[in-house]
Amino acid sequence: MAIRLGDVAPNFKADTTDGPIDFYDWKGNSWAVLFSHPKDFTPVCTTELGAVAKLKPEFDKRNVKVIGLSVDPVDSHHKWVGDIADVTGHALNFPLVADPDRAVATAYDMIHPNASETVTVRSVFVIGPDNKIKLTLTYPASTGRNFQELIRVIDSLQLTSGYSVATPADWKPGEDVIIALNVSDEDAKTRFPKGFVAKKPYLRVTPQPDRG
Repeated sequence: MAIRLGDVAPNFKADTTDGPIDFYDWKGNSWAVLFSHPKDFTPVCTTELGAVAKLKPEFDKRNVKVIGLSVDPVDSHHKWVGDIADVTGHALNFPLVADPDRAVATAYDMIHPNASETVTVRSVFVIGPDNKIKLTLTYPASTGRNFQELIRVIDSLQLTSGYSVATPADWKPGEDVIIALNVSDEDAKTRFPKGFVAKKPYLRVTPQPDRG
């Protein structure tokens, strides 16, 4: 069964490059990004894992834990780690799940038979502190992911989870946001003291509320 937005993320126990984990215990009350790779020693995946290792301080600042997954066993992962550092200049600094029996891949619907019956697609799951799925992305094996965009999306998810706002197309942190439709104009005057501009009755923009 497909994992959909708002579903509870399946818990799992697995071996990783950082040792055995229970996903919920490891995640705790943080946000998490779980992202899968078709298999070890693949070129695009090598670049992606290095890119995430480079960006880990940005995820840390946002209270986001990152964890990768590949269907190969953990001893293969450990051999791959050297290539990742050699190619990208960034050593793996987060756990990489070993999923040789594909239990986690199956629970998260990461194997799409029309793409491949044996390896995972490039899935991304952003999971909130409540262990619910907040965002999913699926890339084909041939296309590397844009992790700067993932950070931008997390900024939006964290902002909109705390305020009754939405973010417009191409929004970046610090830019104006949209007041949610379920907030009346009268309530908006109280909730958003910086004021708002009604471009249409259903489209009211206001400065980002958590910025000074």
